[in-house]
Amino acid sequence: MALRHEPTASYHSVQDALRVLETVARRGTGINETELARETGIATERLTTLLRMLRREAYVEQITDGAYVTGAAFARLGSADGHRQALRDTLQRTLDRLRDSVGAAVYLSRYVDGEVSVTQYADSPATPKVNEWVDFRYSAHATAVGKSLLTQLDLEGRRDHLARHRPARLTSRTITSDRLLLSKLAAQPPTVPVLDLQEYAVGTVCAAVPLTAGSTAGCLALSLPLEHAHRLRRAADALNRNAAPVLLSLAI
Repeated sequence: MALRHEPTASYHSVQDALRVLETVARRGTGINETELARETGIATERLTTLLRMLRREAYVEQITDGAYVTGAAFARLGSADGHRQALRDTLQRTLDRLRDSVGAAVYLSRYVDGEVSVTQYADSPATPKVNEWVDFRYSAHATAVGKSLLTQLDLEGRRDHLARHRPARLTSRTITSDRLLLSKLAAQPPTVPVLDLQEYAVGTVCAAVPLTAGSTAGCLALSLPLEHAHRLRRAADALNRNAAPVLLSLAI
């Protein structure tokens, strides 16, 4: 099984952000924005946007003379001791912030050893998570999370997954035909959120965007009750635009 490598806008943002971080870390004592632009080759306007994101996520900070140095989050993730917990904590803070900004429960998922796994999520009383009435491992054909992960696999990987987890009808909207599902997955553009419009559960709509980090397929998703379905596409677009901090944490 192989992954389809179709870089998204978030992927390109992360590559630029990593270049900025590497330059800041290499300079050690501090580097100003003009020097960063010259050394990284990133346009000033884009660099300003990247630095704003990196400061918000505590990967860099500004010292008294306005120069940039590496921040607390970068130090935590760069440490061999406690890296896993530091990564989990950093991701949770980012997911919590995304939940509040898009007004929906937010999920981080990976495709590990041939199975769908929701590794972290952020919900609240006002933005409850979806009721997992059928295990997500067995319902990839019907969920935004599952379909987003499957779109990142090659055709052989998708067929293998569907052979192991036969598509079952969960609602009247669920696609159960392998041929139709494979056709829809193949036609899904990598830059457009995958939607679940009551295919997994009646009364719930979801959206997911890809987060391919290294050799593991991943995605960022959100869910909304049906009465908020009119917000789904706007929320999904916001999630897509703000996926870079999550992908950056996974890349460091």
